[in-house]
Amino acid sequence: MPAPNAHEMEITIDIDENLLEQIKLLANREETTISRLIEETLRQKLSHQKLATYPHELPISDARGGLQPGVDISNSAELLDIMERDEPLHKLR
Repeated sequence: MPAPNAHEMEITIDIDENLLEQIKLLANREETTISRLIEETLRQKLSHQKLATYPHELPISDARGGLQPGVDISNSAELLDIMERDEPLHKLR
């Protein structure tokens, strides 16, 4: 087996013996390697999963502004305290 290139990793997996036989037959029929067949199958599965996760375009906000006066984003404890307050935003200004 040739060494993997810079973008490939060599791994070991446990796979059902019958499934492996089916994979070998399919790879032979498609004139490809088992590795390439598994890669293609996983890429297809992952691309379908992404589509299912984000079926619609997300809206783009046209809001303007920034941080409220007095909010220090480097102080996570203060940010948490501000977010947990049960006050309308206009009272935090």
